[in-house]
Amino acid sequence: MTKISSIALVTNPLSGHGKGAHVAVAAANLFAQRGVRVLELRGESAADTERLVRETLADPATRPDAVVAAGGDGLTCVVLQGLVGTGVPLGLVPGGTGNDLAREVGVPEDTAAAIDVVLAGKTRGIDLGTVQAEGAATPMWFATVTGTGFDARVTLRANALRWPSGPMRYTVAALLELTGKLAVPYRIELHGSPDHADGTVVEVPAIMVAVGNTRTYGGGMLIAPDAIIDDGLLDLTVVGAMSRLDLLRLLPALSSGKRIDHPAAVQYRAASVTLSAPNAPATADGDPAGFLPATFRAHSNAVRVLVP
Repeated sequence: MTKISSIALVTNPLSGHGKGAHVAVAAANLFAQRGVRVLELRGESAADTERLVRETLADPATRPDAVVAAGGDGLTCVVLQGLVGTGVPLGLVPGGTGNDLAREVGVPEDTAAAIDVVLAGKTRGIDLGTVQAEGAATPMWFATVTGTGFDARVTLRANALRWPSGPMRYTVAALLELTGKLAVPYRIELHGSPDHADGTVVEVPAIMVAVGNTRTYGGGMLIAPDAIIDDGLLDLTVVGAMSRLDLLRLLPALSSGKRIDHPAAVQYRAASVTLSAPNAPATADGDPAGFLPATFRAHSNAVRVLVP
Protein backbone atom coordinates (compact mmCIF):
# COMPACT_ATOMS: atom_id res chain seq x y z
CA MET A 1 0.00 0.00 0.00
CA THR A 2 1.09 3.56 -0.72
CA LYS A 3 0.08 6.37 1.63
CA ILE A 4 -1.38 9.18 -0.47
CA SER A 5 -1.14 12.55 1.24
CA SER A 6 -0.20 14.65 -1.81
CA ILE A 7 -1.02 14.41 -5.49
CA ALA A 8 -0.31 16.15 -8.75
CA LEU A 9 -3.71 16.40 -10.43
CA VAL A 10 -3.29 16.61 -14.19
CA THR A 11 -6.33 18.01 -15.96
CA ASN A 12 -7.50 18.79 -19.47
CA PRO A 13 -10.73 20.78 -19.86
CA LEU A 14 -11.15 19.37 -23.38
CA SER A 15 -11.27 15.72 -22.23
CA GLY A 16 -14.60 14.18 -23.11
CA HIS A 17 -15.55 17.36 -25.00
CA GLY A 18 -15.92 19.32 -21.76
CA LYS A 19 -16.64 16.49 -19.34
CA GLY A 20 -13.02 16.64 -18.18
CA ALA A 21 -13.43 20.18 -16.85
CA HIS A 22 -16.30 19.18 -14.55
CA VAL A 23 -14.51 16.05 -13.39
CA ALA A 24 -11.31 18.01 -12.66
CA VAL A 25 -13.12 20.56 -10.46
CA ALA A 26 -15.01 17.85 -8.59
CA ALA A 27 -11.84 15.80 -8.13
CA ALA A 28 -9.81 18.73 -6.81
CA ASN A 29 -12.53 19.59 -4.30
CA LEU A 30 -12.98 16.01 -3.11
CA PHE A 31 -9.26 15.44 -2.67
CA ALA A 32 -8.96 18.68 -0.69
CA GLN A 33 -11.91 17.69 1.50
CA ARG A 34 -10.08 14.47 2.31
CA GLY A 35 -7.03 16.41 3.48
CA VAL A 36 -4.88 15.69 0.43
CA ARG A 37 -2.46 18.34 -0.78
CA VAL A 38 -3.31 19.00 -4.44
CA LEU A 39 -1.06 20.56 -7.06
CA GLU A 40 -3.06 21.00 -10.26
CA LEU A 41 -1.16 20.75 -13.53
CA ARG A 42 -2.85 22.05 -16.68
CA GLY A 43 -0.66 22.71 -19.69
CA GLU A 44 -1.47 24.77 -22.74
CA SER A 45 -0.68 21.78 -24.95
CA ALA A 46 0.25 18.11 -24.67
CA ALA A 47 3.94 19.01 -24.75
CA ASP A 48 3.44 21.64 -22.07
CA THR A 49 1.54 19.21 -19.86
CA GLU A 50 4.29 16.60 -20.25
CA ARG A 51 6.87 19.23 -19.29
CA LEU A 52 4.92 20.17 -16.17
CA VAL A 53 4.71 16.53 -15.10
CA ARG A 54 8.45 16.02 -15.59
CA GLU A 55 9.39 19.19 -13.70
CA THR A 56 7.02 18.43 -10.83
CA LEU A 57 8.42 14.94 -10.35
CA ALA A 58 12.02 16.07 -10.67
CA ASP A 59 11.74 18.67 -7.88
CA PRO A 60 11.84 17.18 -4.33
CA ALA A 61 9.79 20.14 -3.12
CA THR A 62 6.86 19.32 -5.41
CA ARG A 63 7.23 15.56 -5.97
CA PRO A 64 3.83 14.05 -4.99
CA ASP A 65 2.85 10.63 -3.69
CA ALA A 66 0.89 10.03 -6.91
CA VAL A 67 0.16 11.63 -10.25
CA VAL A 68 -3.57 11.55 -11.00
CA ALA A 69 -4.92 11.99 -14.53
CA ALA A 70 -8.41 13.48 -14.37
CA GLY A 71 -9.54 12.92 -17.94
CA GLY A 72 -9.46 10.27 -20.62
CA ASP A 73 -6.96 7.93 -22.22
CA GLY A 74 -5.43 10.72 -24.27
CA LEU A 75 -4.56 12.73 -21.16
CA THR A 76 -3.23 9.60 -19.46
CA CYS A 77 -1.00 9.00 -22.48
CA VAL A 78 0.46 12.50 -22.12
CA VAL A 79 1.05 11.93 -18.40
CA LEU A 80 2.85 8.65 -19.05
CA GLN A 81 5.47 10.37 -21.19
CA GLY A 82 6.69 12.22 -18.10
CA LEU A 83 5.82 9.63 -15.45
CA VAL A 84 7.40 6.37 -16.63
CA GLY A 85 10.60 5.54 -14.81
CA THR A 86 10.01 7.86 -11.85
CA GLY A 87 8.55 5.26 -9.48
CA VAL A 88 5.54 7.47 -8.73
CA PRO A 89 2.21 5.64 -9.16
CA LEU A 90 -0.53 6.70 -11.56
CA GLY A 91 -4.05 7.43 -10.39
CA LEU A 92 -7.06 7.60 -12.70
CA VAL A 93 -10.19 9.73 -12.39
CA PRO A 94 -12.10 8.98 -15.60
CA GLY A 95 -13.35 12.05 -17.45
CA GLY A 96 -12.81 11.29 -21.11
CA THR A 97 -14.70 9.77 -23.99
CA GLY A 98 -13.38 6.22 -23.78
CA ASN A 99 -11.73 5.69 -20.37
CA ASP A 100 -10.52 2.29 -21.52
CA LEU A 101 -7.48 2.03 -19.24
CA ALA A 102 -9.60 2.80 -16.20
CA ARG A 103 -12.10 0.16 -17.28
CA GLU A 104 -9.34 -2.38 -17.86
CA VAL A 105 -7.94 -2.03 -14.33
CA GLY A 106 -11.34 -1.71 -12.63
CA VAL A 107 -11.37 1.99 -11.71
CA PRO A 108 -15.00 3.17 -11.57
CA GLU A 109 -16.22 6.10 -13.66
CA ASP A 110 -17.92 7.70 -10.67
CA THR A 111 -15.59 10.51 -9.57
CA ALA A 112 -15.98 10.03 -5.81
CA ALA A 113 -15.48 6.28 -6.13
CA ALA A 114 -12.38 6.78 -8.28
CA ILE A 115 -10.91 9.11 -5.65
CA ASP A 116 -11.54 6.46 -2.99
CA VAL A 117 -9.47 4.08 -5.13
CA VAL A 118 -6.58 6.55 -5.30
CA LEU A 119 -6.59 7.22 -1.57
CA ALA A 120 -6.73 3.53 -0.66
CA GLY A 121 -3.17 3.35 -2.02
CA LYS A 122 -3.31 -0.14 -3.58
CA THR A 123 -1.10 -0.40 -6.66
CA ARG A 124 -0.71 -2.87 -9.50
CA GLY A 125 2.14 -3.07 -11.97
CA ILE A 126 1.05 -3.06 -15.60
CA ASP A 127 2.78 -3.29 -18.95
CA LEU A 128 3.00 -0.40 -21.36
CA GLY A 129 3.79 -0.31 -25.04
CA THR A 130 5.97 2.03 -27.03
CA VAL A 131 5.61 3.05 -30.64
CA GLN A 132 8.38 4.73 -32.58
CA ALA A 133 7.45 5.88 -36.05
CA GLU A 134 10.06 6.51 -38.70
CA GLY A 135 11.68 9.88 -38.10
CA ALA A 136 10.53 10.16 -34.48
CA ALA A 137 13.33 11.16 -32.12
CA THR A 138 12.00 9.11 -29.21
CA PRO A 139 9.43 6.35 -28.72
CA MET A 140 5.95 7.22 -27.47
CA TRP A 141 4.46 5.33 -24.52
CA PHE A 142 0.91 3.99 -24.75
CA ALA A 143 -1.30 2.13 -22.28
CA THR A 144 -4.21 0.83 -24.34
CA VAL A 145 -4.10 0.42 -28.12
CA THR A 146 -2.18 1.86 -31.03
CA GLY A 147 -4.27 1.81 -34.17
CA THR A 148 -2.88 1.99 -37.69
CA GLY A 149 -4.41 2.48 -41.12
CA PHE A 150 -8.21 2.78 -41.29
CA ASP A 151 -8.32 2.41 -37.53
CA ALA A 152 -6.10 5.45 -36.94
CA ARG A 153 -7.89 7.53 -39.57
CA VAL A 154 -11.18 6.83 -37.78
CA THR A 155 -9.69 7.90 -34.44
CA LEU A 156 -8.25 11.11 -35.88
CA ARG A 157 -11.56 11.96 -37.52
CA ALA A 158 -13.51 11.09 -34.33
CA ASN A 159 -11.28 13.40 -32.31
CA ALA A 160 -12.22 16.23 -34.65
CA LEU A 161 -15.98 15.61 -34.52
CA ARG A 162 -18.17 17.73 -32.25
CA TRP A 163 -21.15 15.41 -32.57
CA PRO A 164 -22.19 12.88 -31.41
CA SER A 165 -20.68 12.47 -27.96
CA GLY A 166 -19.29 9.27 -26.46
CA PRO A 167 -18.36 6.09 -28.29
CA MET A 168 -20.88 6.80 -31.07
CA ARG A 169 -18.40 9.35 -32.42
CA TYR A 170 -16.17 6.47 -33.49
CA THR A 171 -19.01 4.78 -35.36
CA VAL A 172 -19.87 7.98 -37.22
CA ALA A 173 -16.19 8.57 -38.03
CA ALA A 174 -15.87 5.01 -39.33
CA LEU A 175 -18.85 5.45 -41.62
CA LEU A 176 -17.31 8.62 -43.03
CA GLU A 177 -13.95 6.89 -43.58
CA LEU A 178 -15.61 4.03 -45.48
CA THR A 179 -15.74 6.25 -48.55
CA GLY A 180 -11.94 6.20 -48.85
CA LYS A 181 -9.42 3.52 -49.81
CA LEU A 182 -9.55 0.47 -47.55
CA ALA A 183 -6.90 -2.28 -47.86
CA VAL A 184 -3.21 -1.48 -48.37
CA PRO A 185 -0.20 -3.85 -48.38
CA TYR A 186 1.11 -4.41 -44.84
CA ARG A 187 4.40 -5.97 -43.80
CA ILE A 188 4.37 -7.34 -40.23
CA GLU A 189 7.57 -8.52 -38.55
CA LEU A 190 7.19 -10.39 -35.25
CA HIS A 191 9.82 -10.79 -32.53
CA GLY A 192 9.45 -12.51 -29.18
CA SER A 193 6.25 -14.26 -30.20
CA PRO A 194 5.18 -17.37 -28.24
CA ASP A 195 3.42 -18.67 -31.34
CA HIS A 196 5.79 -17.91 -34.23
CA ALA A 197 9.49 -18.17 -34.97
CA ASP A 198 11.51 -15.06 -34.15
CA GLY A 199 11.61 -12.70 -37.10
CA THR A 200 8.51 -14.13 -38.76
CA VAL A 201 7.30 -11.83 -41.54
CA VAL A 202 3.67 -11.65 -42.61
CA GLU A 203 2.79 -9.74 -45.78
CA VAL A 204 -0.91 -9.20 -46.29
CA PRO A 205 -3.31 -6.63 -47.73
CA ALA A 206 -5.07 -5.18 -44.69
CA ILE A 207 -7.52 -2.46 -43.85
CA MET A 208 -5.96 -1.91 -40.45
CA VAL A 209 -3.68 -3.39 -37.82
CA ALA A 210 -4.34 -2.63 -34.16
CA VAL A 211 -1.60 -3.19 -31.57
CA GLY A 212 -3.12 -3.76 -28.14
CA ASN A 213 -1.73 -3.65 -24.63
CA THR A 214 -5.34 -3.76 -23.40
CA ARG A 215 -8.42 -5.40 -24.88
CA THR A 216 -10.46 -2.33 -25.74
CA TYR A 217 -10.28 1.20 -27.04
CA GLY A 218 -12.75 3.87 -28.12
CA GLY A 219 -15.01 3.34 -25.12
CA GLY A 220 -15.18 -0.45 -24.99
CA MET A 221 -14.59 -1.61 -28.57
CA LEU A 222 -13.10 -5.11 -28.22
CA ILE A 223 -10.26 -4.91 -30.73
CA ALA A 224 -7.72 -7.14 -28.94
CA PRO A 225 -9.99 -9.60 -27.14
CA ASP A 226 -7.24 -11.79 -25.66
CA ALA A 227 -4.84 -9.04 -24.56
CA ILE A 228 -3.54 -9.26 -20.99
CA ILE A 229 -2.18 -6.08 -19.46
CA ASP A 230 0.67 -7.75 -17.59
CA ASP A 231 1.88 -10.61 -19.83
CA GLY A 232 4.81 -8.81 -21.47
CA LEU A 233 3.25 -9.10 -24.92
CA LEU A 234 1.38 -6.95 -27.42
CA ASP A 235 -1.68 -8.36 -29.18
CA LEU A 236 -2.17 -7.56 -32.86
CA THR A 237 -5.48 -7.70 -34.65
CA VAL A 238 -5.06 -7.67 -38.41
CA VAL A 239 -8.22 -6.87 -40.33
CA GLY A 240 -7.47 -8.08 -43.83
CA ALA A 241 -9.03 -7.06 -47.10
CA MET A 242 -12.81 -7.26 -47.19
CA SER A 243 -15.65 -5.49 -48.91
CA ARG A 244 -17.11 -2.26 -47.62
CA LEU A 245 -20.32 -4.13 -46.91
CA ASP A 246 -18.50 -6.70 -44.74
CA LEU A 247 -16.67 -3.95 -42.88
CA LEU A 248 -19.93 -2.08 -42.41
CA ARG A 249 -21.42 -5.22 -40.87
CA LEU A 250 -18.49 -5.52 -38.44
CA LEU A 251 -18.74 -1.99 -37.08
CA PRO A 252 -21.87 -2.45 -34.92
CA ALA A 253 -20.41 -5.57 -33.30
CA LEU A 254 -17.10 -3.85 -32.63
CA SER A 255 -18.82 -0.77 -31.22
CA SER A 256 -20.92 -2.88 -28.86
CA GLY A 257 -17.87 -4.63 -27.44
CA LYS A 258 -18.25 -7.95 -29.27
CA ARG A 259 -15.38 -10.04 -30.60
CA ILE A 260 -14.70 -9.57 -34.33
CA ASP A 261 -15.92 -12.68 -36.13
CA HIS A 262 -14.65 -12.69 -39.71
CA PRO A 263 -12.15 -14.93 -41.52
CA ALA A 264 -10.15 -11.86 -42.58
CA ALA A 265 -9.49 -10.90 -38.93
CA VAL A 266 -6.33 -12.58 -37.57
CA GLN A 267 -4.59 -12.20 -34.21
CA TYR A 268 -0.87 -12.35 -33.36
CA ARG A 269 1.12 -11.92 -30.14
CA ALA A 270 4.67 -10.65 -29.85
CA ALA A 271 7.00 -8.69 -27.59
CA SER A 272 8.14 -6.51 -30.48
CA VAL A 273 6.55 -5.75 -33.85
CA THR A 274 7.53 -3.68 -36.87
CA LEU A 275 4.70 -2.57 -39.16
CA SER A 276 5.05 -1.07 -42.62
CA ALA A 277 2.28 0.15 -44.91
CA PRO A 278 2.07 3.04 -47.38
CA ASN A 279 0.57 6.28 -46.04
CA ALA A 280 -0.80 4.57 -42.92
CA PRO A 281 -1.15 6.84 -39.87
CA ALA A 282 -0.87 5.61 -36.28
CA THR A 283 -2.64 6.76 -33.12
CA ALA A 284 -1.56 5.74 -29.61
CA ASP A 285 -4.26 5.93 -26.91
CA GLY A 286 -6.15 8.10 -29.38
CA ASP A 287 -3.30 10.58 -29.91
CA PRO A 288 -1.34 11.03 -33.18
CA ALA A 289 1.80 8.86 -33.28
CA GLY A 290 3.14 9.52 -36.77
CA PHE A 291 3.06 7.25 -39.81
CA LEU A 292 4.26 3.75 -40.57
CA PRO A 293 6.80 2.22 -40.71
CA ALA A 294 6.95 2.01 -36.94
CA THR A 295 8.30 -0.33 -34.27
CA PHE A 296 6.20 -1.37 -31.28
CA ARG A 297 7.56 -2.88 -28.07
CA ALA A 298 6.00 -4.25 -24.89
CA HIS A 299 7.57 -3.14 -21.59
CA SER A 300 6.75 -5.37 -18.61
CA ASN A 301 5.72 -3.79 -15.32
CA ALA A 302 6.48 -0.33 -16.72
CA VAL A 303 4.25 1.65 -14.35
CA ARG A 304 2.26 1.14 -11.17
CA VAL A 305 -1.41 2.11 -11.22
CA LEU A 306 -3.67 2.75 -8.23
CA VAL A 307 -6.43 0.14 -8.44
CA PRO A 308 -9.37 -1.15 -6.36
